Amino acid sequence: MLPKTKSKPKHTLSDLTALVYGPSKIGKSTWCSKADDALFLATEPGLNALEVFQTPITCWDDLLQACAEIADGKHEFKTIVVDTVDNAYKMCSDYVCKKFKIEHESDLGYGKGYALINNEFQRVINKLAFLPYGLILISHSQERDIETRTGKHTRIVPTLPEKARKLVTGLVDLILFCDLDMKTGEDGKPVWQRVMRTKPSPNYDAGDRTGRLPEVIPLDFPSFMKAFNNTAAGAAASAARPKPEPTASAAAKPQQ
Repeated sequence: MLPKTKSKPKHTLSDLTALVYGPSKIGKSTWCSKADDALFLATEPGLNALEVFQTPITCWDDLLQACAEIADGKHEFKTIVVDTVDNAYKMCSDYVCKKFKIEHESDLGYGKGYALINNEFQRVINKLAFLPYGLILISHSQERDIETRTGKHTRIVPTLPEKARKLVTGLVDLILFCDLDMKTGEDGKPVWQRVMRTKPSPNYDAGDRTGRLPEVIPLDFPSFMKAFNNTAAGAAASAARPKPEPTASAAAKPQQ
């Protein structure tokens, strides 16, 4: 069971997990639709303008069945998109409440209901993440007041409940915040561009475990893949380049 060799870094997006979040109608689903052989697990309507493979998910049992079929491997999909993970969590909550015949998580007392929901949600999302496919979780964004040692400030985060949000952000390789970036045009007027933010900030959740991405990328899939692949290709070329042999003078230099 213990490994004999070290694992190698993943070099393709379809090997990674990502959280893509931002305001409604900014283009999150459109961006995800460009991923390799994507299958949408659609927990809400909103894909009518896109030509995609999609499976409607109306309850947690639907998601469990879809996960089982995906894990079976009798398909050609390479990327699984949960659109949205917010609704998936709500379905998980409804599933647990129905199973224990309660109306609300708090009805079980002492935080037990919340723990059961989070455990079930984590179990299924982890199962999806361990499958040999890319996994993209889509969420909306919200502003929250954050208390720090230096005071209170507003931070933009995904619209999941706090414990579920921490679970998801801790799981994924990429946290991509979809936003609007203002620049000044040649006429001096503001020009708004849709962008993805990839690096941590006090003002919003974002992150890139691969270390490949620039801080800000235009919100279109070709621009993202160009940045992602260029850095990966450069790293691979650097690793493959033979190390120079020491010169005679260096070899003769005594050790300090």
